[in-house]
Amino acid sequence: MSVARVSEISSTSSKSFEDAINQGIARATKTLRNVKSAWIKEQSVAVDDAGGISEYRVNMLVTFVLE
Repeated sequence: MSVARVSEISSTSSKSFEDAINQGIARATKTLRNVKSAWIKEQSVAVDDAGGISEYRVNMLVTFVLE
């Protein structure tokens, strides 16, 4: 088993922070093979409220464990 660290994942969603996190991890997982698990080591979140439409932005440092 080896560990691959993705230094940063950025994602946005109009729904929620959780949706932005899930989308970012899902997108990154598609580029890696044999992902056994993943966890977020750090994250920063922000809400952009331009024109009355909220956009949830997430930057994450994620570690993926590969089989």
